[in-house]
Amino acid sequence: MILDGTLESSVQAAVAALARGELLGLPTETVYGLAANADDEAAVARIFSTKGRPANHPLIVHVASPEGVAHYAREVPGFAQRLIDAFWPGPLTLILPRRDGVARAAAGGQESIGLRCPSHPVARRVLAACAAHEPPLHGLAAPSANRFGRVSPTTAAHVREEFGEALLVLDGGACAVGIESTIVDCTRGQPVLLRPGVLDPVDLARACGQRILSKEELSAHTPRASGTLLAHYAPKATLRLMSARELQAGLNVLGDDAVHVAVYARSRLRLPTPRMPFVQMPEAPADAAHELFAQLRAFDERGARLIWVEVPPEDPSWDGVRDRLQRAAAAG
Repeated sequence: MILDGTLESSVQAAVAALARGELLGLPTETVYGLAANADDEAAVARIFSTKGRPANHPLIVHVASPEGVAHYAREVPGFAQRLIDAFWPGPLTLILPRRDGVARAAAGGQESIGLRCPSHPVARRVLAACAAHEPPLHGLAAPSANRFGRVSPTTAAHVREEFGEALLVLDGGACAVGIESTIVDCTRGQPVLLRPGVLDPVDLARACGQRILSKEELSAHTPRASGTLLAHYAPKATLRLMSARELQAGLNVLGDDAVHVAVYARSRLRLPTPRMPFVQMPEAPADAAHELFAQLRAFDERGARLIWVEVPPEDPSWDGVRDRLQRAAAAG
């Protein structure tokens, strides 16, 4: 059920439901989350069962402010604090050493935990009200509000399509960012990028004062993190990543049979039939990220059997979009 009262009444109803151990469809600037009290193990277990997500696959915990980190993390390295100062609230998740006795289920049983302070005004109102509740709800575990491995939701309607009217959903409009947060591991004395997002690695390095390593650069075990499985973010249709030349060659071969193929490309292509779904990918990576998941869902709704996507440019600013597309293609 989508809450449709005033913002204040909707927030209070949402917090009351969370305090009872219920789940909530929560808008953030990245994607909509399936939220529960991070310190309520039964509620967290409900997230896993509702999504069909393995219980050892950790969840990101959302806090109302940087001060909320102290409840969950036993230490915050200096470079991690600099990242917090630069990018919170915002689309950045930090993996930090977890305090004993808190949020074990949300952390997937690991000794580390992923924390984020979202910038969406509705999410911030909910988290602030949770922190002020008696007893306080210190944070909300909130993976994307979709079935495990499928396309993430960026509107309240997408969440309702996934879970029906039984789930309480706060409508915060369309998500401004559109793909999940950047994840940086801060548990090993140096920052390691576990999942790219819309934040530029150059800006991350400048803010924290250290080079951001890739997880491939370290032989040591990296913590499990949300949204880093090889196959993820998949639409119902089979998605293929192709060069512009491969796209054009494939369309030429299919001819009129291309009506069941949807194409999402930056290049101008000659379409064999005007009836086939074609959408021009934006030139700016932030714009592409903003519409990516919504566009994949729209292709599914139009009955596409195949989705052909032009490979994004090999530029760090496109890493987040490329990452989501590669994982979606791996699920096909």
